[in-house]
Amino acid sequence: MENRSLVTIAEHSKEKILYMIEMAKQFEMNPNRRLLHDKVVATLFFEPSTRTRLSFETAANRLGARVIGFTDPKVTSSSKGETLKDTIMMVSSYADIIVMRHYLEGAARYAGEVAPVPVVNAGDGANQHPSQTMLDLYSIYKTQGTLENLNIYLVGDLKYGRTVHSLLMAMRHFNPTFHFIAPEELKMPEEYKLYCREYGIRYTEHTDFTEEVIADADILYMTRVQRERFTDLMEYERVKNVYILRNKMLENTRDNLRILHPLPRVNEIAYDVDNNPKAYYFQQAQNGLYAREAILCDVLGITLEDIKNETI
Repeated sequence: MENRSLVTIAEHSKEKILYMIEMAKQFEMNPNRRLLHDKVVATLFFEPSTRTRLSFETAANRLGARVIGFTDPKVTSSSKGETLKDTIMMVSSYADIIVMRHYLEGAARYAGEVAPVPVVNAGDGANQHPSQTMLDLYSIYKTQGTLENLNIYLVGDLKYGRTVHSLLMAMRHFNPTFHFIAPEELKMPEEYKLYCREYGIRYTEHTDFTEEVIADADILYMTRVQRERFTDLMEYERVKNVYILRNKMLENTRDNLRILHPLPRVNEIAYDVDNNPKAYYFQQAQNGLYAREAILCDVLGITLEDIKNETI
């Protein structure tokens, strides 16, 4: 049987990404459907989450599914030494699909290989976050009217930021120009720069974060410096406040510029930016519901035509 797990967005073709955007559009028009009324969705969060977990659970509920799962691994048998494989196999006997966040890179791929039901990667360490990327792509498409030929500026924690890693890989189909803005300690890992060169993706690296540097941005993608990824807290203290976006920096930016952030933010976007019409991060979070409804349906084999033909 075909494995429909979603481990990395890098496995999606250009056509598949655009197809998923069309599915998300349908759910934005009407998020309340009964397409999964006979399904059980398991959400296994071995690492803290607010937006991702709640939007997946809301998506499942709005589609009529029932939700089981946990948000604290300390209350599960993994705290007794149960292996990830055994947990996955056990939960697979209860659920039709598993949505999993894990602190170990590669955990989602392993789970997808051993599980008899589809697995959706809700973030594995500093590696990938494909559902976030899907909602990012939908947000970019909605605000720019296209995914093609855009100037995308990625700012902050580019070393550990799984959201920027996934977005970079997904955008390879659309001829982007990336600008990587990060301190030396948090610059984009070499493997992703190699990926850019392999796929002919243009990129420039910066350490300065000024209004002059971001003047030509179509998308300004801010990220927080993730304390939980640092083993050296002195290093974290050195870089945690290095880039802060302030409202004044946006005065001479393009009219079509939109500011994205996977959230939560700490202090990398000043609160006075929230009222700027170029701020889009809260709408971006809302788009997560529609993108994740599309993902749940797709991995369970429900097509765009099924959605369009559903009797409401």
